[in-house]
Amino acid sequence: MRLPRSLLVFHALFATFMLAPLVVVMLVAFTDKGYISLPFGGASLRWFAAILDHQDFIDGFYRSVSLAASSATIAVVLGLPAGMAIAWHRFKGRDTLQSLLLSPLMVPNIVLGIAMLRFLSQIGATGTMTGLILAHAVVILPYVLRLVVAAATGFDRNVAQAAESLGASPWTVFARVELPLILPGIAGGWLLAVITSFDELTVSVFVASPSTQTLPVKLYAYITNTIDPLLASISTVLIVLTLVLMLVLERFYGLDRVFGSKS
Repeated sequence: MRLPRSLLVFHALFATFMLAPLVVVMLVAFTDKGYISLPFGGASLRWFAAILDHQDFIDGFYRSVSLAASSATIAVVLGLPAGMAIAWHRFKGRDTLQSLLLSPLMVPNIVLGIAMLRFLSQIGATGTMTGLILAHAVVILPYVLRLVVAAATGFDRNVAQAAESLGASPWTVFARVELPLILPGIAGGWLLAVITSFDELTVSVFVASPSTQTLPVKLYAYITNTIDPLLASISTVLIVLTLVLMLVLERFYGLDRVFGSKS
């Protein structure tokens, strides 16, 4: 069925509204001037080359990637059994448990940052990479849980019961039947958690020390003192890397399977 022309126009305008800021940032990154300018007289790659002169940004990028992967993995380890239990079983305190695990979505990040700073100072983990990983794991856990619950809810339990009736052990049923069928939800939750953790600023500002600052924190500190096209060039690189990641996922796995709500 063909969509009405008015609906197509609306979607086109909405997509333009969403993408316009990214396009502007990418255009600014190619300016040949020493300040943010658009339109500019000539194109240049000088601000991309300038990234290599700022080792602190490169170190922050690798630290952010490591932090995002580690915290997302911890979130999956915690969110997978919780999501399966919430989706497949009815027990006392089920709704309370779900609300507790989703509560970071309802609490402002600045409140979470202050709370995390207080908690980590009590256990002596302030300013450490371990404390930063734990703080990010708490923030991104709801994203993993929601996709795992969605995938597990769409799972046909008759398949697992059939495997059990054929003599499969509980571990075999989980590893050979349940896990492969809800894997798209797990993968989507992990990927969304990685993206959220990589972009997290507010909590990181409170928890990170000068030696554990992530890329967003370093960019925030840089922009408070200097505004030049260097930030646009770094942002452009991140946009391109994200686009490449999406294309790779679409080519080898399929974004609809990763972010699909049902297995």
